[in-house]
Amino acid sequence: MDFEANLAVARAAHVAGARRAGLVSAMGADAKSRIFYNRVKGETEDALARLQFEGLVIARPSLLVGDRVALHQPERLGEKVAMVVSSFLGQLIPVNYRPIAAANVARALLTRVPTAQGRVVMLSREMQV
Repeated sequence: MDFEANLAVARAAHVAGARRAGLVSAMGADAKSRIFYNRVKGETEDALARLQFEGLVIARPSLLVGDRVALHQPERLGEKVAMVVSSFLGQLIPVNYRPIAAANVARALLTRVPTAQGRVVMLSREMQV
């Protein structure tokens, strides 16, 4: 979750002539949120929108799951607990709140970004396979 890094990459892409961009944000992203994480994600979305890409696709997944070891990221206790709970509750959890594979989010962005017009927000249900 790095506002400056995301913005720097988007600016560089825009300057290099990119007409469209994709961003992995978060469910609940809102620049006016009292929750720091959601606020920064929302501010990042708004900053990228101000760059005026022809198309900007914002993915707002729920809990991302994937191989954190390969990315040299530690597993987080909260994520482990959420995975255990969701495995028991399964279909009782609304689709937008179920954990989603990072690969599904990437696939959805790769599919949607090339033809995007304006600002498009994808929620988890639109990225589930």
